[in-house]
Amino acid sequence: MRRAICPGSFDPVTVGHLDLAERAAAIFDEVVVCVMVNGEKRTMFTPRQRLEMVQAAVEHLPNVRAALWEGLLADFARREGARALVKGARGGTDFDWEYQMAQINRDLWPALDTVILPARAEHLHISSTMVRDMLRHGQRLEPYVPAGALEALRMIQEGKKEDGK
Repeated sequence: MRRAICPGSFDPVTVGHLDLAERAAAIFDEVVVCVMVNGEKRTMFTPRQRLEMVQAAVEHLPNVRAALWEGLLADFARREGARALVKGARGGTDFDWEYQMAQINRDLWPALDTVILPARAEHLHISSTMVRDMLRHGQRLEPYVPAGALEALRMIQEGKKEDGK
């Protein structure tokens, strides 16, 4: 079985992230969208909330599941039996960063390859940072956040779902 990992912080998940997961699902037998926990990174949402939003975003994809991981990505890929990471790039800066990370992950586990997919033109301007700013200022999120994740995000904001409860 060809299994791939789509990693990220997903704070929150965007339509660009979903597009990447859908495209990976068309290439690989199974895709695990891995919500990474980085204690050094300040996030708006808890790891559990981010996982819930990703789960809601990908629930229509039968060969995609979401998981939470605190640790090195190469270790998660090895544990899952995945031989590929699928990453998106919106431009040259993203590509340069992902290329460096691919080399590090390959050093950690030589069997692990990275597939970098260019973002679709309609998603080039969308980022989690932009969505967080729009959220802080009460702007409409429908064009930027997947429908299922948007409902989960609204429930989190309304306090109906606090850290997975």
